[in-house]
Amino acid sequence: MSSESDISSDVVLALRNLQKADYPDVKRIMDIVYSKLGGAFSQKEFLAMLKVFPEGQICIEDNGKVVAAALSVVLDYKKFGDDHTYDEITGDAYFTTHDPNGDVLYGVDVFVDPEYRDLRLGRRLYDARKELCHNLNLRAIIAGGRIPNYRHHKNDMSPQQYIEAVKRKEIYDPILTFQLSNDFEVRRVLESYLPEDGDSSGYATLLQWFNIYFDPKKSKLFGNKKDTVRVGCVQWQMREMGSVDELLQQAEYFVDALSDYRCDVALFPEFFNAPLMGLSEDQSSIEAIRHLATYTERVVTEMSALALSYNINIIAGSMPLLEDDILYNVAYLCRRDGTIDTQYKIHPTPHEKKDWLMRGGDKLTLFDTDFGRIGILICYDVEFPELARILSEKEMQILFVPFWTDTKNGYLRVRRCAQARAIENECYVAIAGSIGNLPKVDNVDIQYGQTAVFSPSDFAFPHDAIMAETTPNTEMTLIVDVDLEKLQKLQNEGSVRNFLDRRRDLYHIEWTGE
Repeated sequence: MSSESDISSDVVLALRNLQKADYPDVKRIMDIVYSKLGGAFSQKEFLAMLKVFPEGQICIEDNGKVVAAALSVVLDYKKFGDDHTYDEITGDAYFTTHDPNGDVLYGVDVFVDPEYRDLRLGRRLYDARKELCHNLNLRAIIAGGRIPNYRHHKNDMSPQQYIEAVKRKEIYDPILTFQLSNDFEVRRVLESYLPEDGDSSGYATLLQWFNIYFDPKKSKLFGNKKDTVRVGCVQWQMREMGSVDELLQQAEYFVDALSDYRCDVALFPEFFNAPLMGLSEDQSSIEAIRHLATYTERVVTEMSALALSYNINIIAGSMPLLEDDILYNVAYLCRRDGTIDTQYKIHPTPHEKKDWLMRGGDKLTLFDTDFGRIGILICYDVEFPELARILSEKEMQILFVPFWTDTKNGYLRVRRCAQARAIENECYVAIAGSIGNLPKVDNVDIQYGQTAVFSPSDFAFPHDAIMAETTPNTEMTLIVDVDLEKLQKLQNEGSVRNFLDRRRDLYHIEWTGE
């Protein structure tokens, strides 16, 4: 295609969101447009953008071939402010900075196939971004803009003088002139925004377009995602119980207490219902654990009812579940809206496999709740760092670990691995275990436990990265407020930035199950 008339004769343009299969077209265009800046994003970066915020990645196709695209993220802009770099604002091109509850749409990039530049595709993409900003009720679009023609004037004027000259239309700049014509305003000059941009001498304009239709009243008056979450943990004492009703009465006591203190979630230990094994007349381990599984449905139903009536989310520890005559260890998330989700234990312990013939689950889930994004790993699972890392890549904020350990060395394995997960994934980790003894129940006769909530290790958190912990081997509750805002700040402003500095160009963890 050599001219506008050649293109216009057979072009069929369509605006849509980018898809995974579009990467070859995107790479081709970016390699041409950004030949001086290292070319295209890698395929891993491109796929990460689509995964994090698919609605914000827009393209124009011509008869099925992508010929122009615009990339963007939603940010809580106050966390970054006006002094930022391109890598910081984009999470090193992986869009880890995206916040669905943010207030601005940040324009990461717009590029057009040079052969299609006469069709004003850039304007169409800018209009699509504005429409997206309207639909998401965001207050503004902000972007960092290159000033490539500054290379011809850098010896004669400062960036500020150059920008003013472009505003007065004394100088033409292919990017800034276009942005000004699309109602963007220059807020300030950014230094070292994109250091490798030699044409702009590393400078960029910080531009803003105000959404005049922004309605702050549309912000929810209640039901918003919380910045501070109150976590309640139950250090549960194993004791002989004569019925399911007795167990549920004890569980309700703790739910009631934690609800009175307005906790958002109550965490119970792994196999907290194990006292019901004593109701079995069978003596073998396999028969006892299968008998325990017969109570699971009722206990889950009653715990869900407690979540509703006391207005608190409950992670009902874990309980054995028989499915097609196969035994699993399953954690139950009973939300206060009445819905129930499950997380199967992925790694049964050698004891569970040998003595109880348990099998591991094959799914790992990040749960969106009314208090944040959470993961649940049952006891032994927290000793496998890959699981928490996969959840972390999905922006998990709190990891809950119901556990059961019989000895102190077993407990310390869980505790220290949980602390490591908090540090390496920059999240909070809450662990809750049982104590006491069940002398009439085979293989569950002794317990050792200390419930705790751990944090990342940096100045914004406790010096020992322990938010709070219980007295070991004493029945009690633990109530802790955790600040989710601090996690976001840590990722961008921490002494070290494990999440952002991870070398995704060299390694990654991939879930190969369902």
